Amino acid sequence: MRALDVIPGVPISSPISNSTLEEEEGGYGSRLYGWLFECHGLWHNIALIVSSALFVLYLTSHAKKSFAKLSHGRSYIMMAYYVFLWLVSVLNLAWCLLQAWECTTGKEMAWNILSLFTTSGMLFLEVSLMAFILQGNYASGPEALTRTFVISGVIVGLDILLKAIYLFGLSIPLFIDNYEDIHRVKWGLWVVHKLLLTAVYGFILFIYHSRWRERLPARPAFYNYITIMFCLNAMALFACALTGHGAGFGFWLYDVTAICYHAFYLPLLYVTFLADFFREEDLLLENVYYSEMKDAGFFDADWE
Repeated sequence: MRALDVIPGVPISSPISNSTLEEEEGGYGSRLYGWLFECHGLWHNIALIVSSALFVLYLTSHAKKSFAKLSHGRSYIMMAYYVFLWLVSVLNLAWCLLQAWECTTGKEMAWNILSLFTTSGMLFLEVSLMAFILQGNYASGPEALTRTFVISGVIVGLDILLKAIYLFGLSIPLFIDNYEDIHRVKWGLWVVHKLLLTAVYGFILFIYHSRWRERLPARPAFYNYITIMFCLNAMALFACALTGHGAGFGFWLYDVTAICYHAFYLPLLYVTFLADFFREEDLLLENVYYSEMKDAGFFDADWE
């Protein structure tokens, strides 16, 4: 038995120490694998991460030019809207990158808080654009946009308060989806949430097809936006109702609508609302440059 004694000062290898080293070396690999493949799956994560990252890169590449146009236009409301879009886009990118938190023990509260702020920010942008469209042809000037921001802030504030009561008061995990443990109260809240949004979008669509359509902005981009959001929220409403009754197809459909919303809503909002503003600013800048050149006499030779 003496041969089995350990000689002091001489390191030996043991199964425990070797397994520990292997776990440390493979820790990063297992974390990366779990981040990409576990919880929701590879294609779910790729769809969210790639789309949100590309949109943030697009905003970054146009940031200098966009801020210059906003500064020239001196529209502080539009500048605030653009900055808020930036903030929500970064939050949404973090939400997409940290999908594994939803399935990680000890990260449930962090995931719920991140999801609450991300979805509330996106809802603020969504409600503000709906309020802007409903004001119709009267929605011009800083007063209209300020009024839109106030209405949106009040609605989203009440929404955050209600969800916080569910999360922290009733301990209902609103943003953790588990088909094996369906909270009917949670899905009931989401049904009401999607029903209200679907009703508002449906009402705006009704106005576009009625004799009162002249009161709404005559921009095809707004009509296309309302149509897309009505269809998306109607699908989400149907999915929430099915999931609340334990249907597996409803859970899958809700996941699809969530991917579409987080992946494509912010680019759709930018194309619908801000892209037209920046194009109008380009035309205004061209008119200003032309007037300055005309005043300086650059076109006098054309009249001789």
